[in-house]
Amino acid sequence: MSTDSRGRRYVVASSAFANENREFVIVGGGNAAGYAARTFVEHGMADGRLCIVSKEAHAPYERPALTKGYLFPPDKKPARLPSGQCLVYQRVMRIRVFILVLDPVGKGKLLEWYKEKGIEMLYEDPVTGIDIEKQTLTTNSGKLLKYGSLIVATGCTASRFPEKIGGNLPGVHFIRDVADADSLISSLEKARKVVIVGGGYIGMEVAAAAVGWKLDTTVIFPENHLLQRLFTPSLAQRYEELYKENGVKFLKGASIKNLEAGSDGHVAAVKLEDGSTIDADTVILFSSIRCTGKVDNNKISLPHAFVVQIIIGIGAKPAVSPFERVGLNSTVGGIQVDGQFRTALPGIFAIGDVAAFPLKIYDRMARVEHVDHARRSAQHCVKALLSAHTHTYDYLPYFYSRVFEYEGSPRKVWWQFFGDNVGETIEIGNFDPKIATFWIDSGKLKGVLLESGSPEEFQLLPKLARGQPFVDKARLQQASSVEEALEIAQTSLQAAV
Repeated sequence: MSTDSRGRRYVVASSAFANENREFVIVGGGNAAGYAARTFVEHGMADGRLCIVSKEAHAPYERPALTKGYLFPPDKKPARLPSGQCLVYQRVMRIRVFILVLDPVGKGKLLEWYKEKGIEMLYEDPVTGIDIEKQTLTTNSGKLLKYGSLIVATGCTASRFPEKIGGNLPGVHFIRDVADADSLISSLEKARKVVIVGGGYIGMEVAAAAVGWKLDTTVIFPENHLLQRLFTPSLAQRYEELYKENGVKFLKGASIKNLEAGSDGHVAAVKLEDGSTIDADTVILFSSIRCTGKVDNNKISLPHAFVVQIIIGIGAKPAVSPFERVGLNSTVGGIQVDGQFRTALPGIFAIGDVAAFPLKIYDRMARVEHVDHARRSAQHCVKALLSAHTHTYDYLPYFYSRVFEYEGSPRKVWWQFFGDNVGETIEIGNFDPKIATFWIDSGKLKGVLLESGSPEEFQLLPKLARGQPFVDKARLQQASSVEEALEIAQTSLQAAV
């Protein structure tokens, strides 16, 4: 490993990189970049040919745990190393780093794996420009990289709470990467009151982690119920009741006007504004403060005697800069690609969160911000690039969440959803612990969500969602248990084959 004159770290893994030419360049440092690198390795096309350029200080790592096990307090066996690092994979951890995911028997450190595979890594040096005609990238440090094929895997960037309304106050946190999560953990160690601003699944995960720290926690969101983009009102109510049993409070239909500082400059109050709205399709806020002070003129006052922290993740937007000329999708955002993740420009691809791709199963364009899609799109893209693999990417939307999974929790929550949440819904089960929701449109099963299912039941969900069988709604509604309902759905699927 070497360091340039400005202190930036990089790895020169092969003498083939003695000049500016790289056969393959991946821009990005998240899940998609990591899985793309793995696929290059599997095809024997990484050694001396592949370069990864990242704005981050770490090699690609799995991010889902950052709002789950990574945030647990020390006595709950968090998914992080005592030093706070997350660079070595352990099976007890939820967070996985690609070095040992790709080479699970290896005992080397992260950088050694990339070096062994002949992959050049450039850290903390984001790409700031592209010359499409000359097929050349310019990095922040002024480095020029000439590419043969380029894969844009820049993901999304967290939308920031504006500085003029308190977004830069001490105690305000935004989470997108491991550095953000580490900063939050440091704050949680001192905090007593936490407010989660946002009722999406990320907000729910952070709220559950705050409960593990035994913090006084409140969730504020502008919608009528949790996870309004996916949950039905009755399903949301079940989860809200569970969170309330764990001491979490909810303030629904509320929007933030601004954050206010105390005499010490630290955030001390959240001011609300009636009638303001937040676009739930593009904005998810989660923030750590607790709102148990009195409400006066729509202002939640937080006593200065308490240590208060706010963590805000105001949604995310695709990180398209500086690749706007490649071609953007004005409807769903991101870089427009086809079913092999090719952009309109030869030799340039886009994968993961930043890619606007044809969702074949529903015949529409989509942009999916989810780790499952990041992995699959990376693999599909690289296979298409390196081989005669030409079939169209056929993704089935999938979302999941796992909360309250730390030691001592009386109830662990794990739900999975597959498909499309369109049409009317049928809910089966009493949430003790199972519950299932089926979405039916024009007689066809379009989507299904299951809480606390068995491995076999979870494995059935994507088959049902992809098969879209016709189901007998009356019979499904009369099911006396989740197991019976899933059996009815499975029988309908088998009959359709």
